[in-house]
Amino acid sequence: MSSAQMDLQCCCTPAERRREKMREAIISAAQAIFSKDGEAGLSMRRLAEAIDYSPAALYKYFASKDDLFEAVREQFFERLLRRMNEATHGSGTTRELFEACGRAYIETALEEPNTYLMAYTGMGEDITPAEGTFSYAAAEQLEDMIEKGMSEGILRDVDLALAGKAVWAAVHGITMLLIQIPTMPGGVTHETNHTREDMIKFHTDFIWRGLAKPEELPS
Repeated sequence: MSSAQMDLQCCCTPAERRREKMREAIISAAQAIFSKDGEAGLSMRRLAEAIDYSPAALYKYFASKDDLFEAVREQFFERLLRRMNEATHGSGTTRELFEACGRAYIETALEEPNTYLMAYTGMGEDITPAEGTFSYAAAEQLEDMIEKGMSEGILRDVDLALAGKAVWAAVHGITMLLIQIPTMPGGVTHETNHTREDMIKFHTDFIWRGLAKPEELPS
């Protein structure tokens, strides 16, 4: 059950519950269109047709198309955070859980490439997520993993906020490449037997090694 659905159960009146159900239906329809055709394929008219509603009536629930995009974006980050949480609360060493968290991020994005691309469209110069949002919580999750490794003496003592941004930049970068370049991880001549799995495994290991204390690395 999503947090939105949990909030729905807490609404005080039948009218509020109906409104939230309608918002959920609109967001779900928008996500379906995104997953198939991307941002360019979504219009308020097409969305209205998908749920058998009038375009004008959609504005009762979302002030603008950008407002709707923000709702779709935040639900994506909710799913992303859930996958990251599942990865970090599994069994394994701190290193294994760290790498699983990075893998969860990448794989969730690859499952919904169009939504992922939209999530980072039009963010402008300020990419800092607002406190209380799922994107903010996802950033905190990365920092928590780094802090855990530092407290255990496995990772170097680094600036936590800077390290969190660096790790995000690394996983975001490979994710964007895998989404936008179908031949990745093909070489310049595309003469390679490497798979996406090979690249994800190497990359998450690469990130860990960049933070680990030298004595924690295999000789």
